[in-house]
Amino acid sequence: MTVTPNTAELEKKIGYKFKDHALLIEALTHSSYANEHGGIKKHRCNERLEFLGDAVLSSITAEYLFRKFYDSPEGDLTRMRAELVCEKALAEYAGKIGLGEVLLLGKGEERGGGRERKSILADAFEALLAAVYLDAGASNEAKDAIRSYLMPLVESRLETLLAEWHGADYKTLLQQLVQRSEGELLEYVTVGERGPDHAKVFTVEARLNSNIIGQGEGATKRAAEQAAAKQALILFGEL
Repeated sequence: MTVTPNTAELEKKIGYKFKDHALLIEALTHSSYANEHGGIKKHRCNERLEFLGDAVLSSITAEYLFRKFYDSPEGDLTRMRAELVCEKALAEYAGKIGLGEVLLLGKGEERGGGRERKSILADAFEALLAAVYLDAGASNEAKDAIRSYLMPLVESRLETLLAEWHGADYKTLLQQLVQRSEGELLEYVTVGERGPDHAKVFTVEARLNSNIIGQGEGATKRAAEQAAAKQALILFGEL
């Protein structure tokens, strides 16, 4: 029996209502499910959409980086794009919109934890991009529909990456500020951790003599510490 997932919440999260609901179902259908229900000739899987979605994602991300970092060399732009569209990143994006919850998986994949498998989530996220692109008319307006939910995800990951690549800049600045006075104790305390393994979000507090002076979140503890240090510097009027 073919199952139709409840996609209303997903459409709400991405801010797009499908005109052709069959396109959305195709994007959510893993090959394991299609094979168990008469093969891809009877029930299409998301592999073709994944192919198109990969191109759409690369195009939108490249244009975003080209415009945002107008004086950066090609090598830096390529490095950033690679990090923003890799399997780990796409699985993270998929986790944030709850994509795994509505995937159509075969029984074996279901039992094997397919809803949290990075490769499956990443492929489905690309397929979803393609589905929106086609449903919205494969035009510039279609790309705008994708950007509305894609770019907040990309920008959040980019902020984390830049903090990691730039080392302990904010932390170093804060440490230097604190060291102007003797006897001050600066520490970073992890106070929260949420999300599945492929999309962890850590919450860290920067504390000065046990007083909270900043709080930050990030995909890694280091990134969260950077964000907390930055907030503290803002509090002290240093940024």
